[in-house]
Amino acid sequence: MSRSQILIVIAAIALAAAMFFLPKVVVNEDDKDNLAKGETTSAASEGHSEDDGHDHEAAAGGETAAHMSATPEQLMELATARAKFNKATDVQARNRLASELGEAYSAAAKYDSAGYYFEIAAKARGGEKSYKKAGDAYYEAFTFAATQERANELGGKAREMYEQVLKNNPSELDAKTNVAMTYIASTNPMQGIMLLREVIATDPDNEKALFNLGILSIQSNQYDKAAERFRHLIEVNPKHVEGTFYLAVSLAETGEKEEAKALFNKVKSMSNDPALAASVDEYLAKLN
Repeated sequence: MSRSQILIVIAAIALAAAMFFLPKVVVNEDDKDNLAKGETTSAASEGHSEDDGHDHEAAAGGETAAHMSATPEQLMELATARAKFNKATDVQARNRLASELGEAYSAAAKYDSAGYYFEIAAKARGGEKSYKKAGDAYYEAFTFAATQERANELGGKAREMYEQVLKNNPSELDAKTNVAMTYIASTNPMQGIMLLREVIATDPDNEKALFNLGILSIQSNQYDKAAERFRHLIEVNPKHVEGTFYLAVSLAETGEKEEAKALFNKVKSMSNDPALAASVDEYLAKLN
């Protein structure tokens, strides 16, 4: 999870009523396989992606830090994969090509569409890995949904795919953690928190669950508990930049200023992200 996503998650939980994410893709409404078929025109701009050669990044508001732009080569591969899929008449061939098309959409960072085609492939072939791939694509799209309605839709699709994974493999903790985060962004956040606690009970060193529980503790102003989560996290992974940053934040809030300063300075040596460096400098200025 990027720093911008983390900050969005924090703001969203603060509002408690809704979670809004930055858009990663924009949509051509002419796509006949649109995941959001039947939505209004305003909602369709957040739906199933179709490439038509226009500037997706500019149309999305120029959020260059939040998503990647497809290269000409990726757009060509996507057009080729889509043409092969559309021309195929044999069901088995289309199911095989659906996975190929999903990979092309994923490479172009159009994760809503990638999930749609990976889902077709998963339902045709079955298997934990196929459903996990579809769930991961929908989850990635979910993290950048532009409205609460869209987040609910994509979060629901991600859960649907992950449920197939967990049905066969309840110990797939990455899938369970992602399911938890979709619930936290919904009207039932406690279900997500309970799932995260289940993950920690099974794997006390699970980085993703530790991080997300730490973020939730910060949001609820439980900085002592947050510090405990983030300290454990960087013991597991000393190179976890965001974990180090939020441990410093937690310690600053609990009055452990010297240790917080040392950790903020460490963060600056761990990352070249100018936005993160600016945040660190703001905190250091407050602590000095």
